[in-house]
Amino acid sequence: MSKILFVLTGATSWTLADGTPHPTGFWAEEAVAPYEAFRAAGHEIVVATPGGVVPTVDQGSLTPEANGGQDGADRVAAALASFTELRAPVDLADVDLDDYAAVYYPGGHGPMEDLSADAASGRLLTRALASGKPLGVVCHAPAALLAATGPDGSNPFAGYRLTGFTNTEEAQAGLADRAAWLLQDRLVAAGADFQEGEPWAPHVVVDRNLVTGQNPASSAPLAAELLKKLG
Repeated sequence: MSKILFVLTGATSWTLADGTPHPTGFWAEEAVAPYEAFRAAGHEIVVATPGGVVPTVDQGSLTPEANGGQDGADRVAAALASFTELRAPVDLADVDLDDYAAVYYPGGHGPMEDLSADAASGRLLTRALASGKPLGVVCHAPAALLAATGPDGSNPFAGYRLTGFTNTEEAQAGLADRAAWLLQDRLVAAGADFQEGEPWAPHVVVDRNLVTGQNPASSAPLAAELLKKLG
């Protein structure tokens, strides 16, 4: 049984351009769909957050509207309740990459607040990319890639084909014009080869050991790609 590291945001809000705190956290589906896939394949999950804080779920991700109806919402809530590792995270700064076979970052707007500037996360991502171990990042979690720095000071993800939550999706979600910055814009500015798929449809991009997903619907397909790489 291999261990897979889940790195989650510790943020409970996202600061908008006018300074307003927008309640957030991690997105439920993006955590539970891969969790269930990895557990079903026999892998052990360890959760890490900045400071080892217990992560907060974005309440918007638990609604029927976000889960295709009440049945979907009930299923996600039940899956989240069974994800007991969420209640005992380790401190991200204490993580040793050598202990893990793969690394996975679920999204939600939370990573825009903390992981986008978290030095410990940036170091972990830089090491994970260089190690060749499967690295999965979905939706808003690619914000964490912005904190990664290579030996020469450049972003190690520059030149990689990847995806993440698009400007179009942020606009359709009603937050693009209130955001201090947009994820797609920052990733492009960092030198990434951003691959935009249809809004809200599953879209996964694989480049070497990096596997990225565009939105919540991409989390299960992304997990399947990571499992292929784990063999």
